[in-house]
Amino acid sequence: MIILSLFDGISAGQVALKRAGVIVDTYYASEIDKYAIQVTQHNFPNTIQLGDISKWKEWDIEWDKISMIIGGSPCQSFSAAGNQTGFDGKSGLIEYYFDILSHVKSLNPDVKFLLENVKMRKEWRDIISSRLEVEPILINSALVSAQNRQRYYWTNIKNVAQPEDKNILLCDIIEIGVVDRDKSFCIDANYWKGTNVEQYISKSRRTIVFTERRTDEAKRIRREFQQKHGRDFSPRRAKELVAREDGKMNCLTATFSLKEHTLIDEKLYYRKLTPVDYKALGNSWTVDVIAHIFKCLSVCG
Repeated sequence: MIILSLFDGISAGQVALKRAGVIVDTYYASEIDKYAIQVTQHNFPNTIQLGDISKWKEWDIEWDKISMIIGGSPCQSFSAAGNQTGFDGKSGLIEYYFDILSHVKSLNPDVKFLLENVKMRKEWRDIISSRLEVEPILINSALVSAQNRQRYYWTNIKNVAQPEDKNILLCDIIEIGVVDRDKSFCIDANYWKGTNVEQYISKSRRTIVFTERRTDEAKRIRREFQQKHGRDFSPRRAKELVAREDGKMNCLTATFSLKEHTLIDEKLYYRKLTPVDYKALGNSWTVDVIAHIFKCLSVCG
């Protein structure tokens, strides 16, 4: 296959294609971030970098031989966390995807395509669906990862179903510490800016990990809770603050009250997720979701 990847980023598309068992003969990538390009060329040195998508008419490639066009266009002005300017903002770069796909379709009507973007206003979603002539599939990355990340996928690859739930929890992938939820909030490119307890509790953003506590501290928390509230602090919750014999930490479920914990101990010890917790942070695809879709190229047509 000859792939054209728009808004390629760190080339998660190539990882997904490889994981799906798709053999790629040529991989063209359009990306302008120099650090993302460095990552791509380190991992996939045969990638042909095309540069700025706005200059696509200058690209010297065999347009009629493109097998599939993929891309995750900028989401900042579509996202509820963004400025909500829609096509008038940075997300308006999606127009280049439409133009390029239209051009390739005129030469190869059978070209496959995949476009990914965030959940957005229905009016914007409907415009994209109209331009691509397909309805999107909504898939939450939580099915194949420890991250809640709902995304729309527009594709003409047939019969794409929901991925099977792999039951991966946040507590399974963190290096050390405890967490109060089964899945992380969506990790975005701004994760490292302003990550704190206020953002986490009040705005439900930027997942943090509470650092490991000793057995005696867990007992103290339980004792002080009893004194303060006149009722027992669940032994199960106290145990959840202590490392297990296998070296892992239990996941603190939604029944664990972070607010109760705050009342007991005003000084919360926490850390941000590490690159090992999440191997690639920021604007990238959930590889297993994309691989799941690409597997349908051979199975579903």
